Amino acid sequence: MPVIAARMRKSAALLASAAGIGALAMTIAPTAASAATPQEIAASIVPANQLASFSQIVSHESGWNVTATNPSSGSYGLGQALPAEKMASAGADWRTNPTTQIKWAYDYMNSRYGSPNQAWDWWQAHHWY
Repeated sequence: MPVIAARMRKSAALLASAAGIGALAMTIAPTAASAATPQEIAASIVPANQLASFSQIVSHESGWNVTATNPSSGSYGLGQALPAEKMASAGADWRTNPTTQIKWAYDYMNSRYGSPNQAWDWWQAHHWY
């Protein structure tokens, strides 16, 4: 009987260890999921058929830097809003939240140009949007 009891204790220890690993994974997973890059966030917001154009504009305007600031104009963020405070219409966290900035830039491209594709056409002709 002592052999069976020892095996049961060992099995119980393994199960407890496995449960601890599972709990650890659950605490790590949300942190990893919230660490999405601005490009990944954009891919979840901007339609696939508009994403390449959106990405081109943001790459040229800010290099995907959420706090990019144009020293001469003061335009700010991923989409280079001017004035920067315009992005507050998308959320109070506009200064540092890439999701808020992407939503604002996408809405801006749609309202001003009709779509990111049309905004990119304009950008290529004028080197600004």
